[in-house]
Parts: sequence; C-alpha cells; structure tokens
Amino acid sequence: MEPLSDNVEENLDRFIVEAMETGCVWALEGPEGFALCPSESSDDIDVMPFWSQPEFAQAVCIEEWSIYKPVPVALEEFLDEWVDGMHTDVVLVGVNWTEELDGIEMEPLDLAEEFDSEMG
Repeated sequence: MEPLSDNVEENLDRFIVEAMETGCVWALEGPEGFALCPSESSDDIDVMPFWSQPEFAQAVCIEEWSIYKPVPVALEEFLDEWVDGMHTDVVLVGVNWTEELDGIEMEPLDLAEEFDSEMG
C-alpha cells in the first residue's frame, strides 16, 4: 500500500476516495474514549483524527498514543452522526495524518461537503 504523502491536500483526497471505496473510516479508541488532541491553530479547540486505512491509524499508536487502537466507523454513520456531533461539540476533524501527526484540520461540515461533491 502506498504511504501517505507529504502533501496534506493529496491525503485529504485520498481519505475521501478510499473511505468511499471501503465504506468506512478509522478512528482511534482508547480506555477513555476516542483520541483527541489540541488544534495546531488554537489550544481551545480539539481535533479528532480519522484515517482512510487501519494501517495509517495504527502508525500513530506510539508513545503517548500507544493506549489507542484503530476502530472502524461506517462511512454512513460517520457522515450522518459523527460529523454533526463534532460540529455541535466544536471539534475539528483531522484527516489522514502522517506518523508525525501532520495533516489537515478542518470543520466537520466542510469535510461532509467534500464527500457530497465527490459523491455527486
């Protein structure tokens, strides 16, 4: 499998295409719930990362993230329930972050629009 790119836009496109192909996205779940971390742009806002492949999610489960394990979330459930929940909770979505936790942070509703435009 092709590794994630250094180009965050490419990783976003890949996230959308692969999530639509497999019908799911991958989150990290640990003893206290799902992984969150502070946004790069604001310490007041949390980001919940998701990946298009379990291997990408597993790659960040090191050091302080070693308590997490990748879990699948059905794409339909993600778009219908998680997106609205994250929007309501003012949580951003992290998309296909690299092992260095580099990647896009975006509004959940913006991500849903990206899926809508891709689905036509």
